[in-house]
Amino acid sequence: MSEKAPAGEDTLRIRGMTIDDFPEVFHIGEEVFTAEYSQSLYRTWDEYEIITLFNSDSELCLVAEAGDKILGFALGTTVDKHNSPWKYGYLVWLGVRRNIQQGGIGGGLFKEIKRRMKEQGVRMIIIDTSADNQPAIRFFQKQGFGNVQEHLYMSLNLTRKAKNKSGKKP
Repeated sequence: MSEKAPAGEDTLRIRGMTIDDFPEVFHIGEEVFTAEYSQSLYRTWDEYEIITLFNSDSELCLVAEAGDKILGFALGTTVDKHNSPWKYGYLVWLGVRRNIQQGGIGGGLFKEIKRRMKEQGVRMIIIDTSADNQPAIRFFQKQGFGNVQEHLYMSLNLTRKAKNKSGKKP
């Protein structure tokens, strides 16, 4: 699959990720998935995200490259629900280098992962992002996603000392 790459670069190519791509994919993820990106990420970006998804469903781990430079990636998996005839696709991570976002690379990655999921019998693709991540929401709506549902995530910091609710000293 070829799409237009950023000006002055070779043709964009979307291909399956290989083990040799792990360091560069990890670096792009570190650049994109920061606390500023989403302070409430319940998943954190680390090397185990890549390894786990690659080991479980390498067909749905893709990179976009121009020449020998990786510009972005998509990591997904499929989910079979017990007692359901449907197979779901879950796009877990989609990242494009910050300086070239909005250049069609994310759309190319999504198009290819959607094609591969369809080939595997997926009937519905699910993504999640923070409710305040407007660029991601606009991107996914442009790809045809709808039925936006907000989720509530709560956390409990186990390193803080518990407050005494009665106000009395122990």
